[in-house]
Amino acid sequence: MSYKNDIKIAKRLLADLPTKWDGKTSVLEMKEADFNWRQMEWWGFYFELLCHRRLAGEFSIPGDKYGSAATSCFDLKRSINWDLKAKAIKSDDHRSILNDAEAMDWSVKEYGAHGLMIGLCDVEYNDNDRSFQRWHEELKGGKSKYQLEREQRTSVSRYRKTRVELQEILFLAITPKNIALLGIHHQGRNSNGKPRPPKYMLDYDEEILGHFLIDRIVFR
Repeated sequence: MSYKNDIKIAKRLLADLPTKWDGKTSVLEMKEADFNWRQMEWWGFYFELLCHRRLAGEFSIPGDKYGSAATSCFDLKRSINWDLKAKAIKSDDHRSILNDAEAMDWSVKEYGAHGLMIGLCDVEYNDNDRSFQRWHEELKGGKSKYQLEREQRTSVSRYRKTRVELQEILFLAITPKNIALLGIHHQGRNSNGKPRPPKYMLDYDEEILGHFLIDRIVFR
C-alpha cells in the first residue's frame, strides 16, 4: 500500500516535532507566518503549521481540491490526500469532525484511501481571569463579527486554551472497507439559507479507531 510509505516519511520528519506549545508564543509565531493566528482554537492550526513546515518538500501543500468551486481542499498530498487534525485527549466529546463527506468519498475512490494525521494533545485552559482571551482579542484589533453575534445569542464564553502539550500523532487510513464506520455531522445552513454539506465524523472509541489506525508517534 503506497500510503504506508507516506507514513514512513512523515514519521521520520515529525519525530522531533516541538511538543510544548505556549499560547502567546504560538499565536505570535503564527501571526509572523500569517497563518490562521486569529482563530480561537489556535492550537489546532499551530499543529498544522508545524506539520506543514516539516513535511514541505515531501508532501504537496495543499492537497487536491474537490468540487466545481474547489471549496474542499485537503491539507497535504503524497501518494494519497491527507488531512491534519488536532484533538484534545481529555475532552467530553470523543469525536472529531473531519472534512466534507462528498470530497472524502471522492478522495477514497480516486486513490483507494484517504489519510488522517491526528495530533492528540493535553490542553490547559488556565484562563479564569480571561487574560489570554483579552490579549488575543487586542492582538486581533478587537472582537470579531462572529464573537459579537455569538455573545448576542448566549452569555456563555468558552475558556481559551493557554498551553498545549502534544502527546501522540495517529496515522489513519480511510478506505472503502472502513469508511462506513465514520459518523455524519450535519452543519445546518449557510447565511443564504442553503444547507451546508455534511462532514464525516470520527469516533475515538478504541474498537472503532482500530479499524483506521495504521501507525503512531508517541512523544515522551
